[in-house]
Amino acid sequence: MKNKIVLIGCGNVGMSYVYALLNQKTNVHEVVLIDKDEKRIAGEVLDLSHALAFSPSKIVFKVGSYDDCKDATIVVIAAGANQNPGETRMDLINKNAKIFKTIVNDVMNSGFSGIFLIATNPLDVMTYLTFKYSKMPASRVIGTGTTLDTARLRYIIGDKLDVNPKNVHAYVIGEHGDSEFIPWSIATVGALRAKDYIPKEELVKIEDRVRNSAYEIINLKGATYYGIGMCMVRITNAILGDENTIMTVSTYDSKKNCYYGYPAVLNKDGIKCKTVLPLTTEELDILENSIEVIKRAIATQND
Repeated sequence: MKNKIVLIGCGNVGMSYVYALLNQKTNVHEVVLIDKDEKRIAGEVLDLSHALAFSPSKIVFKVGSYDDCKDATIVVIAAGANQNPGETRMDLINKNAKIFKTIVNDVMNSGFSGIFLIATNPLDVMTYLTFKYSKMPASRVIGTGTTLDTARLRYIIGDKLDVNPKNVHAYVIGEHGDSEFIPWSIATVGALRAKDYIPKEELVKIEDRVRNSAYEIINLKGATYYGIGMCMVRITNAILGDENTIMTVSTYDSKKNCYYGYPAVLNKDGIKCKTVLPLTTEELDILENSIEVIKRAIATQND
């Protein structure tokens, strides 16, 4: 089966995603780019195609339209306003909600029946609105969630302890935003508890660094895109490879009627299931607070 990705929104995040795909062994066979600036993305297609001689995968790149979504395996949405210095992700909600209603309707009018992957902020709200507007099964509407926050956490712990981040088993959960948090009770390095290696005051500093990483990068260079691009590729490969890989994507909670970052199993059908984390009572209360932040933001978009 030919795996076709349609990317809607070819700014820094979208193109970082595509360039990361180009540089990895992947099951993607075709990538279609959709953006308002068709002249620029025609140039992007040429530039990407010229790199294929040295790419580990053979991918066909092309400029497309919403009609291309009909037989797409995954439609990736990275369109929308960027987060500016001094803005929170939630500040983008009114701008991007209007954009998404049009985009999702156009995708669904093509006859699309694949999987949505959302990367636009405020991430959890935009993922929920995609679910709402598309009327797709919740398992087939996925946000990047706290995968980037989790990657940042693992890098910071690995760097502090001088171990490979791949051997750090810890998550950031909840909102991809200011109310996200780290359940330290289940964080391990190898099979050993992180709390046994890192003093409590350092745990607080690490959590603060993770939560504020995006602000730091935006203040330094204007936007974040390489990290999230790699996360999007990892999610894509988990889906196309039918991996049953656990990642902290933004998933739907039917009881709460919202999306938030939480470890879930990904395969060819999208989200197979969510895991069950043995959180402490305090951690459950913090997660509940984070969910309420997202729900209040969703409530502002009642149309």
